[in-house]
Amino acid sequence: MLIERPPQWVRRLSPGALFRMPANEREKCVYLTFDDGPIPEVTPRLLDLLDRHGVKATFFMVGDNVRKYPHLYQEVLKHGHRVGNHTMHHLQGLRNDTETYIADVKEAAGYIKSDLFRPPHGFLKRKQLRKLLGEYRMVMYDLVTRDYSKRLSADDVFGNVKRYSRPGSIIVFHDSLKSEPRLFDALPRSIEWLKEQGYSFGVISEK
Repeated sequence: MLIERPPQWVRRLSPGALFRMPANEREKCVYLTFDDGPIPEVTPRLLDLLDRHGVKATFFMVGDNVRKYPHLYQEVLKHGHRVGNHTMHHLQGLRNDTETYIADVKEAAGYIKSDLFRPPHGFLKRKQLRKLLGEYRMVMYDLVTRDYSKRLSADDVFGNVKRYSRPGSIIVFHDSLKSEPRLFDALPRSIEWLKEQGYSFGVISEK
């Protein structure tokens, strides 16, 4: 549960960041997000899947992937989804000094036009967080499906969605090669189950 749903002490490490949208029990809504793309092996197929289910989502993109595949960035926008910055080179904040990290975010901003930001792996140094909060809406998560883990099956990923989803949850999947073996099995089942539970799907607004 420490990974799948960050506990309160983890959330307190990032004051000002968004982990969960305001919950409304009468109008249950969750927010699907996809990290680490876009890539040609996964993102187009994912866009088709979301279209079939009538779901809009928010894609937190790695700038270097957008640089290599700008047409996929445009396709995500054309399909009506929102985008966010996920650094240029998928840097971990805790492993990099603030100057290097902020420069990497700014480089990504040259390719990704958004004031939404999600740090890779969900952790930042306090100084990095303070600097970025002035320019970005910092979007964390309420549920990590762990679709990237080779130790989990698609059933396990789907089980995480069923166990931890709640009104207002910001849910993380990945459009990545690591996640592909589980994503296209677990995601449609998750969407169908969430709809059966009365959930709608929202996108995260910018600042």
